[in-house]
Amino acid sequence: MGRTALPARLAPRPSRIDGRRLRSERTKRLILEAYLALAGEKSPQIPTAAQIAERAGYSVRSVFERFPDIHSLQVAAVDHALLQADPMPTHDTVGDRQTRIRAQIETRARSCERWTPLWRSFVVNQGESEELRQRVVDLRERVVERLETMYAPELSTLPAAERRELLIVLEALTDIESWARMREFFGLSFEAACAAWAQSIDRLLPPTPPAS
Repeated sequence: MGRTALPARLAPRPSRIDGRRLRSERTKRLILEAYLALAGEKSPQIPTAAQIAERAGYSVRSVFERFPDIHSLQVAAVDHALLQADPMPTHDTVGDRQTRIRAQIETRARSCERWTPLWRSFVVNQGESEELRQRVVDLRERVVERLETMYAPELSTLPAAERRELLIVLEALTDIESWARMREFFGLSFEAACAAWAQSIDRLLPPTPPAS
């Protein structure tokens, strides 16, 4: 038997469904961006649902339709921020020593400039959330992985234990709070802070092995 066509009133309307889904995703994105903006401005306080709704241009009901509570919104905001983070300049991972140092530092410095207030908000409020604590750990490990990639030639000359110790030191050196102290407490310019990092990393790294 042939298929019987559905009445027009019962036929699916994919375009209408897709449009509704797109609007919902846009609303969710704007709520996340509102949270990130407020967390950066008001750090270390957690923005309220009313503040987030007002900044996003929606109702409080719209916020809780997409996120069951502020905690789940926080976690989603961290993940959203990670997607916006500056990518590692992979085209410079095979350059000479100074090129790689400069590329890694400039990328890291831009990230620190942008995310310092937000990072402080997450760190201060992570105590009540295992998910947020894990995101902080993941972020630190992500930095270590980038350092390991950028300085692979130099690190390859060290035993595994020494290599890990040096990566830990380099991560601590280029931590967001390290950048903030140079900029806020000691008053260094962006360029001077980058230069301080570059000199320190160059001194810490072992000699670059000759190219094969």
